[in-house]
Amino acid sequence: MRDFSWKYFAMTGDVDAYMLYKESVSDSSEEAAVAVELDTTEQDVDSALL
Repeated sequence: MRDFSWKYFAMTGDVDAYMLYKESVSDSSEEAAVAVELDTTEQDVDSALL
């Protein structure tokens, strides 16, 4: 979805397409941050069990 909305924005200059692109970028950044946090939490739990 991110690639499509960026390409559509680049071709048309449509502000709504840009906003959709920015939303998808921020969503993926938040998901990556949560994944890193979960991984760190799992490592802390594993360390505590040892």
